[in-house]
Amino acid sequence: MSSVFWVSGLPAPQGSKKAFPRGKKTVLVEMSKKVGPWRAAVAAAARPHHPIPHDCPVIVTIDFFMKRPQRMPKGRTVPSVPPDIDKLARSTLDALTGIAFKDDGLVVSLVLTKEYELDRGPGARISVTPLGTPTGSLFSTPIAG
Repeated sequence: MSSVFWVSGLPAPQGSKKAFPRGKKTVLVEMSKKVGPWRAAVAAAARPHHPIPHDCPVIVTIDFFMKRPQRMPKGRTVPSVPPDIDKLARSTLDALTGIAFKDDGLVVSLVLTKEYELDRGPGARISVTPLGTPTGSLFSTPIAG
């Protein structure tokens, strides 16, 4: 059974990490200050829907709703500007790992959209659908060729 939930807040991309030496070890530190609060919001929104993380393949759909600029450039109807959708997905999947599914390697299908906010403000609508143990292909139509 699918779970669908809303995360309020400005979606933040998984940024670059910087390495710092600490004694004989190297510590990686997230450079983006926004990714921590976004991950916390995603985790908090997901927990009530996922008392136990799925340990089977899952399909994840994430619709990101970005803040609309005060003055929309002429001709732009979608947020075809940074942040990159793949970096938004990375931060969001990292936040869901251990809560919605045991490991993000269990995600076998990922559907992403990025659009401007409507009436709810910025955030994301997330759907997680467990597949159980797959017995064959996810796709009913074989690939020709």
